[in-house]
Amino acid sequence: MSDSAYLRPPWKNLERQHQAVTLGIWAFLGSEVLLFAGLFAGYSVYRGLHPAGFLAAGRETSIVFGTVNTAILMTSSLTMAMAGRTAKARLFHAARILLFATFALGLLFLVLKGFEYREDIHKHLIPGPGFPISVEGAALFFSFYWVMTGIHATHVTGGLVAVLRLIVTSRNDTAWLAGSGSQEATALYWHLVDMIWIILYPLLYLAGRTHG
Repeated sequence: MSDSAYLRPPWKNLERQHQAVTLGIWAFLGSEVLLFAGLFAGYSVYRGLHPAGFLAAGRETSIVFGTVNTAILMTSSLTMAMAGRTAKARLFHAARILLFATFALGLLFLVLKGFEYREDIHKHLIPGPGFPISVEGAALFFSFYWVMTGIHATHVTGGLVAVLRLIVTSRNDTAWLAGSGSQEATALYWHLVDMIWIILYPLLYLAGRTHG
């Protein structure tokens, strides 16, 4: 199929269309960065006000789940980047395999996050009555923990939907991966989600373990 078949109004050529897609996704990602930046700023302020509570609470997060999920997301970022490279090289079958791998890794991340949440709930690590850590500020740490990891998990879910769309849409027309620009936009979104987790990991899982 000719590349012109992937043109959408009002664009006259694929290069301009791809530029528009890239500009649009970067504008969207900018708004996402602002959202998480506000959360990170709030976390930093309250950690400065309650250092002992944040450190005590940080030691209660699951370093195993956090570390394994970090490795999973970093691997998924690699498979997504490789999918983009292979699509540009017009190795579409390989690109689809890599997209399947990215989807599977993202889904595994969410499954493990569900097990982690179950463990947290079992340990009553939810701010409110029965919260087990008495140090001032510990409950506030877990308020940030639940909000930030919950929003991040929602973003991972959105990324999985976008990756699944690439897989389904390219099923009968593999060249669409290179022609439409959707793969590039999805990859940028997926990499942002991974980068956000790289920041969350030390804030939530390492903070209480870097001090005696």
